[in-house]
Amino acid sequence: MAPRKTALPKPLPEGFILTDTEKKKWRLGKILGQGGFGLIYLASQDVDRPVAEDTDFVIKVEYQENGPLFSELKFYQRAAKPESMQQWKESRKLDFLGIPTYWGSGLAECNSLRYRFMAMDRLGSDLQKVCEKNSGRLKKATVLQLGQGLVSVLEYIHEHEYVHADIKAANLMLGYRDPEQVYLADYGLSYRYCPDGDHKEYKENPKKGHNGTIEYTSLDAHKGLSPSRRGDFQILGFCLLHWLCGSLPWDNVLKNPAQVQEAKTRLMDNLPGSVQQLSVSGASTDEVAEFLCYVHALGYQEKPDYQHLKILLGRIVKKKLDFSAPRGSAKESTTKEQDPPTKEKKAGRARRPAKAKAAAPEEKEEEEQEEKRKSKPVPAQYIRGPPLPKPQAPQKEDGASASVSRSRRTKKEPPVTHEAYYIDEEEEEEEEEEERGRPRPIPACYVRGPPIGPRGQPKQNTKSKRSCCKTEDLTVTSGRQVRPLRRNHTPTDCEVKETHMDPWDRFDERLLQHREDLRYQQWLESEQRDCHREREESALQGPKQEAGPKQGRGMFSWLAYVGAVLFLGAVLGVCQSAFNAF
Repeated sequence: MAPRKTALPKPLPEGFILTDTEKKKWRLGKILGQGGFGLIYLASQDVDRPVAEDTDFVIKVEYQENGPLFSELKFYQRAAKPESMQQWKESRKLDFLGIPTYWGSGLAECNSLRYRFMAMDRLGSDLQKVCEKNSGRLKKATVLQLGQGLVSVLEYIHEHEYVHADIKAANLMLGYRDPEQVYLADYGLSYRYCPDGDHKEYKENPKKGHNGTIEYTSLDAHKGLSPSRRGDFQILGFCLLHWLCGSLPWDNVLKNPAQVQEAKTRLMDNLPGSVQQLSVSGASTDEVAEFLCYVHALGYQEKPDYQHLKILLGRIVKKKLDFSAPRGSAKESTTKEQDPPTKEKKAGRARRPAKAKAAAPEEKEEEEQEEKRKSKPVPAQYIRGPPLPKPQAPQKEDGASASVSRSRRTKKEPPVTHEAYYIDEEEEEEEEEEERGRPRPIPACYVRGPPIGPRGQPKQNTKSKRSCCKTEDLTVTSGRQVRPLRRNHTPTDCEVKETHMDPWDRFDERLLQHREDLRYQQWLESEQRDCHREREESALQGPKQEAGPKQGRGMFSWLAYVGAVLFLGAVLGVCQSAFNAF
């Protein structure tokens, strides 16, 4: 009975001799570790002596029926031969390329079990252990440097028709001799996306959906698409975000792949803000946001601009990788962001940021050291300063208010920092109430003169005071031209207050009405004269018998005019008698 494909192989005895396809012999040493489906042994080409602890080679061993090692072996045989990688580094002027060196492979048999093995460079610890030691986070400079190195690795394997499809911290190995060199290992899920230069077609397959490591796998893999170049870079972007922030927005729903896919879709559709808001203290995510923006715009079969991707991640570059823990941890930073700001008492009109909680002595020392270092200036668009004061109209100040305002101006405001200003809701409400209760200046168009004086003053004074109400309605000009009264007149304040109207007011109104009627009569007469003149001119050209009716009409208009004058004289007489009686 053949062994199960998912089971680890039975260990081979220490000192077992293996022969690869090129007839090179390898001696097995101790078991160094294990992968998903195989074991990793120390190995040496010196078969006459036991394998030393500091050997430079390891051998992966799996059952022959298993698939991951076979896929990885095909990748190394086609794309990662030592001479091929050396030519690539020379053409690209690279000092280092993070792909382990392949030294040989073959088949072996022991106790009726058939094995497949592959010899390669020995590597050190994986990056996952470093992240766990640092509470899930790495320093920003280290993250960006790792991203640059991985872009170079992906460019090499993409140009050799392969994609990795499983980038994660557990598959990034530090060099055994030089821990600052990082290798992308474990090509068990590598895929030949472009065999013989023919790219795979875009074809979704729900049955193959959600392949890969659920935390980082691409949206293409969630949809069941074949792995592609843009998928590799999307996976890398999620990894960089995780190393920088210590967590991902979908960490709580990893057991439900559909919810993970939905959360990743929201993140990618709302770039760059969805990534920038995940920034933690001392490490902004602007570079990762720009990186993912570029990847999101790539087509399924489009070739990425690898040099541009390196530039996006190349703003902070150091010569050596620093795997020490960044200031604070992911857990502490998230709790600080979720805690509401502490309420403070108002001190004048100044608004101050909330006081930070007391930190442990070790954290204080780290903070003091970080403050001594020169930090990168924060871009202006991400700095939130104090809220702008509300504009107020200029108003006159008396002695007391002027002294108070001078005292307020002389008070020193707290210095503006790059931290967000936390404003208490109760303090905002109190300030709004103060603003509403504070007197505001009256616009000049609504300012009126002094109130009307008492009735006991002389008549000439009362007439002048009444003019404040009448001048808005009537304007007397030279000659006999008078502006007519406004029919739709809105009473002013002084008109509303005068509920009593004396005879002089009545007389003024009648006089104004008379003048208006007289003006209308004069206009009517002028119209009649014009009409009469036109008729006379036309009569000179027509027969003479038409002059009689025209003269009769003129006589009638003259009589009407005389009657109107007599009527107005009678009205004036009645008004005069009424005034004398009063």
